[in-house]
Amino acid sequence: MKLVREARTLKTKAICSMRAGMSAFNSFDDDGRVTAILLHLQHSCEMLLKAVLVQNKAKVFDKNTGKSLGFEKCLRLCTSDHGLTADEAGVMRAIDSLRDAAQHWYVFVAEDILYLHTRALITAFDGYLKRALDDDLVTHIPLRVLPISTHPPGDFEFLVDREYSLVTELLQPGRRARDEARARIRSMLAMEAIIVDEVEISERDIDRIEKAVKAGKEFAEVFPRLATVGTSTEGEGINMTVHFSKKEGAPVRYIGGDDPGEAAAVRELDLQKKFHSRASELAHKLGITMPKSKLLRAHLGIDDDASCRHVFEFGAQKIPCFSDNAVRKMKEWLAAEENDIEELWNNRPR
Repeated sequence: MKLVREARTLKTKAICSMRAGMSAFNSFDDDGRVTAILLHLQHSCEMLLKAVLVQNKAKVFDKNTGKSLGFEKCLRLCTSDHGLTADEAGVMRAIDSLRDAAQHWYVFVAEDILYLHTRALITAFDGYLKRALDDDLVTHIPLRVLPISTHPPGDFEFLVDREYSLVTELLQPGRRARDEARARIRSMLAMEAIIVDEVEISERDIDRIEKAVKAGKEFAEVFPRLATVGTSTEGEGINMTVHFSKKEGAPVRYIGGDDPGEAAAVRELDLQKKFHSRASELAHKLGITMPKSKLLRAHLGIDDDASCRHVFEFGAQKIPCFSDNAVRKMKEWLAAEENDIEELWNNRPR
């Protein structure tokens, strides 16, 4: 395939970063090794995605800012329009999420989990490179330098369950290993990007999980998404390929923002998506004033309904937000012929 000039340059950058990532993986120096691996691997993915977009004459610069598109936007475009599979996008997103956590704070990624992610990314990168740009890694990188580990890769489910058990041990009284435990929790949250399109890691999520671990919650209760991830491997040694995939039939009930009572399993991002309307926005959607909206909420018990209202805490600030359930219940009441908001207002307690 003949590549346009910019696509050729971007592909070269992608392969150079992949080579650097492999060199970092096989390095004898442990200082900064994990961060270096994640930085290079994420950059290699972004350059490959942009090379494919440029080759297909897609716009890669934001018309308002003039800056090139970010990683997540490129990933979505390649997934929707340019043949990147959901599984390939998942492992690229997971590497990006781990890189983000490592670059802006810190994570602890166990060696065999790092190896599994690295080999899965190489599999995805090579597959997409072949399909989209008619090239492959073996042309540019000798097989002997592919990441090699003395730890045989295990099943993903076993590895993350082991990590969870280790976090439990680290949080035991007297261990004084809370920082490492939280760093491992942060990396597990980042891994959820394998199967979800949007992942953000907040300290509130880590606090919630730490509390759940100390309370004795099971792994599947706290990380229901990770419990649905499986791996398949083919070959061995330098010829190994690794694929992440979602298991057929989730072994646990998925708990989202619809059920904030299950605090161990609900992430802050889920709750923000579920409870997205502030009190003023709720009143605006109903077409009534704030005081009348507040009165109607009290009349219907909206503020006491966990499916309708959630209070977000931002430092000393406490901000109540409302879900579509609240909007629906209040609109149904307003639409009923026997109900009159003016009558309710006039008869309110003085």
